[in-house]
Amino acid sequence: MNRNRFSDAEIPSKILQKFGLTQEMIGDLPTHALSQIAEGYRSPVLPIEFTDEQGNTYKSRTRFSLYRTEDNRVDVLFYPQLQQAQLKKFSEKNRNKLQSDKAVIDKMTTADGKDIQAFLQIDKGTQQILYVPTPVIGRNLQVIADEFHLNNAELNCLQNGNPLTILTDDDTITVGVDLNESTGIRICAGDERKWNAEVKKDWEKYNYGCFGCWMMDEGGNLDYIPEEEYTDEMWEEMRRKGESRKSQVTTLKL
Repeated sequence: MNRNRFSDAEIPSKILQKFGLTQEMIGDLPTHALSQIAEGYRSPVLPIEFTDEQGNTYKSRTRFSLYRTEDNRVDVLFYPQLQQAQLKKFSEKNRNKLQSDKAVIDKMTTADGKDIQAFLQIDKGTQQILYVPTPVIGRNLQVIADEFHLNNAELNCLQNGNPLTILTDDDTITVGVDLNESTGIRICAGDERKWNAEVKKDWEKYNYGCFGCWMMDEGGNLDYIPEEEYTDEMWEEMRRKGESRKSQVTTLKL
């Protein structure tokens, strides 16, 4: 599947609706999440609900991505949340690295049955194994190596899935393979400890849209609250954010 740009009109709302993800819920996702989906990347982990032929209703959580079929239709791939990552086929060394949130190089069987060498990493949100063929990440690593004039030992460190701390122009940065990033590479200002602890702050507790709000709990789980179900706390937070934005606009005008 080649990654494509998808327009809002191409999102297969009827398919998502069957799993409890309404057009309003998708539209109310933050801009950064919608941009990722439009580029063909995986969505955040979202709650879904579906009913089988016997009338039984199930609730779960999943990521999804859009892809274009050979006849130019847009369809959906789901990446359901697992209880735990399936790591039996990996060596003990690679299992330990994967469980430590590090990327490893190992063999991976693709959907069409081909065995390829790939960078692999656990997606914390779903416990699925992410993989990217080694030449793709290898090319991106070579760009980093050229940019920061890395020697072979330093490049080898990155290729082994370990973050590398570099001193450049009196600034300390750390670089490492992270398949959760769109390029497969994450750069952090600071040392390795900060790189390991860094959490991308794309979400707040309350993320308001036009029709409702995506709320993130302490465990990082997202749930959608329609406007008619807002609590007093949510209304107060929305008012506070509105006043803060007005204040920022006023300051810029001055």
